[in-house]
Amino acid sequence: MKHLGERDLARIRKILVIQLGPFGDGLLTTSYFETLKQRLPQAQIWYVIKEPYDIVVRDHPFIDNLITIRPRKRLQYVLERLRTIRRIRSEKFDLVIDQQNMPSSQHLTLLSGAKYRLGYEDGRLWFAYNLRAGRGALRYSASRKFDILGPLGIAEGPYRLYFGVRPEAEEDIRRWLERQRLDPGKIIVFSPGSPVPRKQWSLANYAALADLVQTRTDFRVVILWAPAELADAETVRSRMQSQAILAPPTDLHQGAALLKRCRMLVCNDGGINHLAVTTGTETLAIFGNTDPVVWSPASVFAHHHHLYSPEFKPGTDSTFGVSAEAAFAEVLIILGKRDEPR
Repeated sequence: MKHLGERDLARIRKILVIQLGPFGDGLLTTSYFETLKQRLPQAQIWYVIKEPYDIVVRDHPFIDNLITIRPRKRLQYVLERLRTIRRIRSEKFDLVIDQQNMPSSQHLTLLSGAKYRLGYEDGRLWFAYNLRAGRGALRYSASRKFDILGPLGIAEGPYRLYFGVRPEAEEDIRRWLERQRLDPGKIIVFSPGSPVPRKQWSLANYAALADLVQTRTDFRVVILWAPAELADAETVRSRMQSQAILAPPTDLHQGAALLKRCRMLVCNDGGINHLAVTTGTETLAIFGNTDPVVWSPASVFAHHHHLYSPEFKPGTDSTFGVSAEAAFAEVLIILGKRDEPR
């Protein structure tokens, strides 16, 4: 692996990181931005990402500028990519870091005009790079992002993930909680929906767990949902014996504001699990068809927890080998309570 020396590093004034999407990876890639800024304080950090994924990195404290790519099809797609390439070339970046490692990002890297083009050595178009990084041991995905910095002599260190919740979103949620007469310290948020069906824990189990929470503790359950997840949220509520509260329609900022004000989140493996890293929310994620070693923040952040049954055979059923009772026992441990009726 070729490394840049101190003299070369000192000449870097402008860095572009490429991660076109989706939401989760757009957020996770920023794990090393603070470390990169500390190592190269003279350099600006730019980020290129597709819309609408850019919402997760706007107002990021260590991103100096964004280049966004608008979603287009057919000829308009080609024209949008040409516009992006012209923009990148016009900014005269010293270093491009291709975190995406896909043909679409490799083309942008190759045509960037940057002196240093950094990517993974296992990339399909590896010749796009004149600096190549190997991949380290399997671990939480945000931590693995540091692997690409090897040629810069930068190793993984302590890090945070950032998402700037807008003040108006905080106020919207504060008012909603007040109208519902909910005490933030006594709320557990459930997020049962998922854009990836194979990652979704059984809705029946979510309903049973919500009933256990509401009948055996003094916590209330609020069901959070994205626009495409309303049917799942309503299914969970309809299957419950007790009465859960459906969250209002929320955007990403309002959803994060609700996470900041609740006691705990229960969710699937997915973007909201990583968003909860930024809000410091105590979280229990249920894993089944994905590897928690790579996708669970629990190995890095103490306020994150997950349940995973090694005996579960992926694709067999949506319970993932985790019962509602087992999840409730874990919830009680996280809350520091004993399993006893009120």
